[in-house]
Amino acid sequence: MRPQVPEARFVARRAGAFAGAAVALLASAPAHASFLSGETVDTAANWLAWFVIVLVPIAAIVGFLYVHVLPEVIAEKRHHPHKDSIKVLCILSLFFGGMLWPFAWLWAYTKPVGYRAIYGTEKHEDYYLEMGEKAHIGALSAEEIAQLRAELAAMAAKGALSPQLKRVAEDLDALAAPAPAPADAPPRAPQPVQTVGGGGE
Repeated sequence: MRPQVPEARFVARRAGAFAGAAVALLASAPAHASFLSGETVDTAANWLAWFVIVLVPIAAIVGFLYVHVLPEVIAEKRHHPHKDSIKVLCILSLFFGGMLWPFAWLWAYTKPVGYRAIYGTEKHEDYYLEMGEKAHIGALSAEEIAQLRAELAAMAAKGALSPQLKRVAEDLDALAAPAPAPADAPPRAPQPVQTVGGGGE
């Protein structure tokens, strides 16, 4: 059997513990919840409230719209032949609560195999117009021009060249053709060779 502690001793111990805790609380320095004080706290709270009320929603809307047009940006970067349709799907998705956005995202990353089978290319017409301009200013190598001509020839075989692309193909053919030799140019007379420090006089 456990020896019984008299109740008076137990109460005295408990009262001593409470008294010690009270003395420790009264002896501690007053705590401050902020490093600011007085009017500064109110001013900081007002600015923080305005930041949360105004700037956070604006940032959320801008972020939402940026993420929402990502499929369009991806399709544009990859010269997807359906980039205009993907753009329309992104706009429609805004009105349907974003439910169409995953389809636009997947469509932007799909390889248009069916489009290639029908039209002979996987790229939008704008790509060929842009590359034709680069070839015209001399920004493409001979290999790139040959590749571009081959792609346009494959498209022409399918009958899918627009009038603009026909002009690009003609320009590329003209660039790839060798320059004609000058016709019967008179021979140039040899220039006399001048020597420095010739004979002494």
